[in-house]
Amino acid sequence: MSSALTFTPSGIYCPAGDFYIDPWRPVARALITHGHADHARGAMGSYLATDLAAPVMRHRLGNIYIETERYGETRQIGGASVSFHPAGHVPGSAQIRVDVAGEVWVASGDYKVVDDGLSTPFEPVRCHHFITESTFGLPVFRWQEQATITQQINAWWAACAAAGKTAFLGCYALGKAQRLLRLLAPDIGPILTHTAIENTNAVMRAQGITLPTTVLAGPDLDPKTQPGALVLAPPSAMGSAWARKFGSQETAFASGWMALRGIRRRRSGDRGFVISDHADWPGLLDAITQTEAENIYVTHGYTDIFTRYLNENGWNAQVVPTQFGDDPEDTA
Repeated sequence: MSSALTFTPSGIYCPAGDFYIDPWRPVARALITHGHADHARGAMGSYLATDLAAPVMRHRLGNIYIETERYGETRQIGGASVSFHPAGHVPGSAQIRVDVAGEVWVASGDYKVVDDGLSTPFEPVRCHHFITESTFGLPVFRWQEQATITQQINAWWAACAAAGKTAFLGCYALGKAQRLLRLLAPDIGPILTHTAIENTNAVMRAQGITLPTTVLAGPDLDPKTQPGALVLAPPSAMGSAWARKFGSQETAFASGWMALRGIRRRRSGDRGFVISDHADWPGLLDAITQTEAENIYVTHGYTDIFTRYLNENGWNAQVVPTQFGDDPEDTA
């Protein structure tokens, strides 16, 4: 029996439907799990994604031909039955279920199993074959409750404001920034945003996602008019000439990578808040268990270590090399 999905130099391919999932080379038909640049690339002939992911994809990729599906709807593409299911990673992110003659695969893209209050919560999908990320596939990665991180960030911001400093918080422009906006306490001070983040905010607001009031930290903004402010910016903008114009400041990064001291030091921030839009170690294992999959394919992250653990604990797992990783638009 031929496989419903295969791994090719262009990406994950479905021969029965003649389409690719999150391809990294130009192809005629691409099914996309979410809008981060390592999963949604340009130059595809056509795109299929969720209705919630499409606006950001158009914003990032320009004039593309894209069709949409709502979560749970089924579409027949050639000999493949396809549906999109919530991945909980960022708004509109999806796991893609592919059924060919009763052989069911799920390509998860990126996912997290905790409800962040912004993205549609993760839903496990039963399958025979499950393609999983392993971005944080080490036992050291175990996230704290979101309420705890919220308290930490707001307390830090309030202390900065009391000391007359601007609080700079580095985060990814798509997903993480909007999640943090929903957690910030606006009574502490004004919330300013880098252009890359504010542009994404505008796209999400236009599709009905509620976000608090923000002020664009553009070239014409006088920082002196925004005392006690918190500035959200991509990691690549931290410490730049644009950031330095705000004078006395403290910097922090919001990322799962802040769990590793070495990375915190290399980022050179004053603080690191451990909050991620990817599953932690227990989350990865929980998601895999709930799929009841017989075969696990491990992509980007700590692939070798995580695959070895799975094989030693009753799963049939193998590493699948891909070009997925950090979103290059947001990486310093």
